[in-house]
Amino acid sequence: MRHFLFKRVLAVLPVLLVVSLVVFFMLRLAPGDPAAVIAGNNATAEDIAHIRSQLGLDGSVVSQYGIWMGRVLQGDLGYSYYLGKPVWALIAQRAEPTLSLALGTAVLAVLLAVPLGTLAAWRMGGWLDRALSAFSVMGFSVPVFVIAYLLIYVFAMQLQWLPVQGYKPLTGPQAHGAWDWARQLVLPWLTLSTIYVALIARITRASVSEALNEDFIRTARAKGLSDFTVLLRHALANAAVPIVTVIGIGVALLIGGVVVTETVFAIPGLGSLTVDAVLNRDFPVIQGLVLLFSLSYVGINLLVDTSYLWLDPRIRH
Repeated sequence: MRHFLFKRVLAVLPVLLVVSLVVFFMLRLAPGDPAAVIAGNNATAEDIAHIRSQLGLDGSVVSQYGIWMGRVLQGDLGYSYYLGKPVWALIAQRAEPTLSLALGTAVLAVLLAVPLGTLAAWRMGGWLDRALSAFSVMGFSVPVFVIAYLLIYVFAMQLQWLPVQGYKPLTGPQAHGAWDWARQLVLPWLTLSTIYVALIARITRASVSEALNEDFIRTARAKGLSDFTVLLRHALANAAVPIVTVIGIGVALLIGGVVVTETVFAIPGLGSLTVDAVLNRDFPVIQGLVLLFSLSYVGINLLVDTSYLWLDPRIRH
């Protein structure tokens, strides 16, 4: 098991290096100058050159990358050009809303999708199966921001059941109760979970339906086991590997959905921090966030690979 995970870690290190290179050099080659943004519209060329020198942007791109990578290896992501604060501090300030949104979405999607997909496979061709197929097509076809605005119009503007925008912290000096925290996130959770419910439910349906056609299912039924036992302990258990895989991929893909959802609902998380950093040409913040997202993706993949060792004995040996 250790050897398997060690090989996985070694395999992703070159990927992280390539990602850091691509992001760093693309930011430098893209139009726009952070020094000009900071200096303002009335700045002279000398003012901009002075700011570039202070920010360390007057050297070659290769030397800038070497300095940045050296700091990263020491755990230092640098300082924000625009806000003047450490990147780690900005990430820590914005981490709770994003984690609340992403983890809540993942839990909601799994709790809804796995039972729906399993029941649809059990009653293939029934009304639930057809309804799930239609919902999956809608979930894959409709953009996240369209779903967000539809939910806002219905539940916030028309019915006035839920708040439209904002975030109420669960921890810290400005913490609110769990009810206020969850109520503020219901619409974002529903918005972001739509596509993942569609994805996970479809894979669950396909995997369980394939397992139900295997010989061991007929043997279990011949032994007189109940339908519930056959469905859960035999069909769903043997279909777990592809389901866990797509859940891991879905959680990793939440990164892209979080940016859009946080922007629509004005949630002060890492997604909105990313948008602000891009608009302000704040290189250290963008690089730190991309590195963090890449490490999160790698960590999720390692968890998925570890789950294989428990779900599939062939990999374990």
